[in-house]
Amino acid sequence: MKPIFGRGPSLPIRLALAVVASLLLIIADSRYHSFTGAKLYLNSLVSPLQYMANSPRLLLDAASSQLMSRQSLLARSQRLEQELFLLRDDLLRLRHLEQENQRLRDLLGSPVRFDTRRMVAEIMAVDTDPFSHQVVIDKGSLVGVFEGQPVLNEQGVVGQVISVGKTTSRVLLITDTSHGIPVRVARNDIRAIASGSGQLDRLLLHNITRNTDIREGDLLLSSGLAGRFPEGYPVGRVSRVGYEEGQPFADIRVQPFAALDRVRYLLLLWPEPRIIDVDGVGPSPAAEGVSQ
Repeated sequence: MKPIFGRGPSLPIRLALAVVASLLLIIADSRYHSFTGAKLYLNSLVSPLQYMANSPRLLLDAASSQLMSRQSLLARSQRLEQELFLLRDDLLRLRHLEQENQRLRDLLGSPVRFDTRRMVAEIMAVDTDPFSHQVVIDKGSLVGVFEGQPVLNEQGVVGQVISVGKTTSRVLLITDTSHGIPVRVARNDIRAIASGSGQLDRLLLHNITRNTDIREGDLLLSSGLAGRFPEGYPVGRVSRVGYEEGQPFADIRVQPFAALDRVRYLLLLWPEPRIIDVDGVGPSPAAEGVSQ
């Protein structure tokens, strides 16, 4: 039986013919651009296959880019939030310095303190005991937190550290009934002790006589007495001044500046390391503990 396809040229001959034909096509295309239209048509036919083959790489690149962008944005957002927190703290001090500017002109010979060390901490837990106003923060002795350390936020004084662990610490809020902070009235420098009332939105001024010049709306700042809290940080504003017949002391209530039921980030302060004279000669006697 005769095969349908007859035996053709041998394999070497067919290979040589294919090479010659390819060379002729290459020359015709490179010199005379004979296949420009055909190439466009073939590219159009092949392009869907190219997109399909490239789609897994595009998906992986997009997912990687989204992940990196999200992480970068979260890190940048957290960094900017902490920087804003520190700037708000500086603003609190600047407001106090504006009020004290005239007085400081008369005290040019006073010692100058270095800037305090500061660190942002985040609240991890809130004490569930309704009679105890305490929170737990994510900083401990590994970064130098110590008992009695003052704690603030961008609004004002929040409280102080009462116990320290390696990586966490417990903060007693200023509204706790066991807490008290020395304050002064910004308007006339009258000094008092602001005590916690057991309510997150109220402080009390005890043992203030009826004739003391304290009015509703007065701003209370930390006085710096006892050396626990630095001077000049906002504590609260007087919300009520009442007098009861037959009582020697006034009923004075204070609204804390810090919204203690909504705080998330806190600011830890360290005391100034040393004191120098304004003329830069060296440590002042106060720094050396020598009395004059």
